[in-house]
Amino acid sequence: MSSELSIHGSKTSAPYVWRSVLILIATSIVLMIAIFVGARYGLLFAVGLGFGIVLEGLGFGFAGPWRAMILKRNPAGVLAQLLSIGLVATLALPLLETHGSELSGARGSIGWAMVAGAFIFGVAMQVVLGCGSGTLVNAGSGNPIGLVALPFFAIGSFLGAYHVIWWTDLGSLPVIVLAGWSGLFLTIAMLAIVAAIFYYFANPQYRKIPKNYLIAAVIIAILAVLNLIIAGQPWGVVYGLGLWVAKIAVASGADLSGSVFFSAPINSERLKESILTDYTSLTNIGLMVGAYLVASWRIKGFSQKIPRLPSRAWGATILAGLVMGYAARLAFGCNVGAYFSGISTGSLHGWAWFAAAFCGSYYGVKLRPLLGLEAKS
Repeated sequence: MSSELSIHGSKTSAPYVWRSVLILIATSIVLMIAIFVGARYGLLFAVGLGFGIVLEGLGFGFAGPWRAMILKRNPAGVLAQLLSIGLVATLALPLLETHGSELSGARGSIGWAMVAGAFIFGVAMQVVLGCGSGTLVNAGSGNPIGLVALPFFAIGSFLGAYHVIWWTDLGSLPVIVLAGWSGLFLTIAMLAIVAAIFYYFANPQYRKIPKNYLIAAVIIAILAVLNLIIAGQPWGVVYGLGLWVAKIAVASGADLSGSVFFSAPINSERLKESILTDYTSLTNIGLMVGAYLVASWRIKGFSQKIPRLPSRAWGATILAGLVMGYAARLAFGCNVGAYFSGISTGSLHGWAWFAAAFCGSYYGVKLRPLLGLEAKS
């Protein structure tokens, strides 16, 4: 009897021991970065951890909710996104107005390359069922599609950055920013109108936002504002991925002086510095680690099975990852940097990005079955 109890006890305690180890590891990484790199960088890594934990733990994302709206007329996830953006804007726009010399918004101009890039990004993100942050979360939690798509996303981001000036020279409007209290009023009004449109066209059975989405929307908003305050810039994803590949290219002997983007003083300086001093890289790494922590907390980790997909599906995943990264750079960001942070910090290009990417997502959703990306049961 005593042996049975001891065996049962060890089985019961094993998950708690493992979860304690996970907490210890996460805390240790934050402290080590804070001690050896700087307190600000440790805090930013912690913010990234928070993003990953919430996105994976509460199922909050971008590509999935857009897919749900397109296929089922389920607006819950999109409404939660709009709520979170509105919460960030309520704090971020006044902060940017009063501390403009210390903080900057996610600003971009509306142009041919930006709109086309957003549309193509929308198509590709539905092919792999993950945007910029979603691909990081999927890879961090052990999703095979995410693990395959991520390195090609990073390569695409690097290539897009290398060529971005050529594309933007095709023509664009001046940067238009909704600033101050009037900008906040317009932003909230536009968010409300868009939310009402999605709500109106929704299937009645899906009009209630689940509690996990509401909780996630609030936490993500808090983390996004903290990101702005700590880093002095909004939450982003794409720049960090391209920077990783650029660093590898330089370390391999490549000369990036031919690129206007990478030869710019601020970017050439970042190529020389540690990744742990780049704000976007820190939150990206933290996001992946946070997603892994949640997956491991569930005793899943990297145990996800490789889906039974045809070879064309894996080829499509690689191509879509590459295209996503390239298109995101032309569009001044992904769902996070352009849509979420763009709108919440008053940049009109965020709205144009949202419209173009959502239209692209419609076609991306239709493409998935044709490419064999709907796994067999």
